[in-house]
Amino acid sequence: MSVFWCETAVVDGVVGRSVRVEHTAGVITAVAVGAERERDDLVLPGLTIPGLANAHSHAFHRALRGRTHAEGGTFWSWRTAMYALADRLEPESYRRLATAVFAEMVLAGFTVVGEFHYVHGRRDGTPYGDAAMERAILDAARDAGIRITLLDTLYLRGGLDAAGAPLALDPSQRRFSDGSVAAWASRRAGLTGSRTSLIGAAVHSVRGVDPVDLPAFRSATRGAPVHAHVSEQPAENEQVLAATGTTPTLLLAAAGLVDPLFTAVHATHLSPDDIAALGGAGATACFCPTTERDLADGIGPASALAAAGAGISIGTDQHAMIDPFEEIRGVEMDDRLASGERGRFTPGELLAMATRRGYVSLGWDGGVIGVGAVCDLVALDTRSPRTAGARPEQLWLAATAADVTHVIVDGREIVKNGTHRLGDVGGLLTEAMEGLHT
Repeated sequence: MSVFWCETAVVDGVVGRSVRVEHTAGVITAVAVGAERERDDLVLPGLTIPGLANAHSHAFHRALRGRTHAEGGTFWSWRTAMYALADRLEPESYRRLATAVFAEMVLAGFTVVGEFHYVHGRRDGTPYGDAAMERAILDAARDAGIRITLLDTLYLRGGLDAAGAPLALDPSQRRFSDGSVAAWASRRAGLTGSRTSLIGAAVHSVRGVDPVDLPAFRSATRGAPVHAHVSEQPAENEQVLAATGTTPTLLLAAAGLVDPLFTAVHATHLSPDDIAALGGAGATACFCPTTERDLADGIGPASALAAAGAGISIGTDQHAMIDPFEEIRGVEMDDRLASGERGRFTPGELLAMATRRGYVSLGWDGGVIGVGAVCDLVALDTRSPRTAGARPEQLWLAATAADVTHVIVDGREIVKNGTHRLGDVGGLLTEAMEGLHT
């Protein structure tokens, strides 16, 4: 057993003072508010909040930050640059890059990541045979000190044309595909989790997977968290409607995928029936506001989804920035822009998006400071130029990633006084991206 003593901490949604958190093997065994500090306690200064969940990440996209703005265009033109980058990845270069990106996440306060992973094979589409790319991601998370749910992704076709006709994989997509549901399931079955890693699953999209393959995918993934890109772009909805006569969400629901373990990523352009289906199932919608702004995706119906019964989580997707506080502010501010009203979500609801709901989305019992939860904690500076004067119960709406001072994952101190245990994360990122850009 070891103990953290927090100057202040959020417990059961309330900010308490002098909070002792005991854990054994990374699981919280006792929480006491108003407790005296004991000699061997590890002190967490400022305000301690539960660990923060990045429920949607494509780690390699980080290498595009600051390199695509001048080109303008749309999501679809940005995707061309992303495909070119994916073509240059190999297991070792991917491991180095992902380690640095995951370390950047931990510095920002993320304690668990959902890695939506689809770069499976060699450049020519042939399999590695030893799940080399998947092992690279899992090793990177371990080295960076972040908890992970590997959302191993099914990707079988190149998309749909404007009339809804299926497209073959083009050369830049070949390494994303295992060729069949059976081959995908066989490779995924060889992956194993650990105390800080889980093996989940994802459907890339109903553009990338024929609906006839969804029942087999469902059979292979029962009991696991399942994610899918859903209605990120109007063109996606138009193509799927032309092909099937319905929406991506309702196709996934018809295959039995929309349930409490399901997360619809982006969920930007939903119909009322889509919202009702997600809410009625108690599913999650993962919003990625900084990416959705960067790619000109649009503003999703966050408050409508919440009112219908769906949970909201957050992700950083293509990592235009990595800052959980900007993402939760983005959910609120975008909903204000769409509605013309302030206070669409309470501060507590916004914190829950980044903590408890994200953990649920990724299959973990965490995101709270409570007995039985995993011991993932984040300490925030309450006296920085950004947070000074903020009410404690609203501090996360003033903070940025720069205000994270300490990060605990699985009971282990990964960030101390603003420094990651790996050292210079900016240097790691710079080195990891050398050779990826031509």
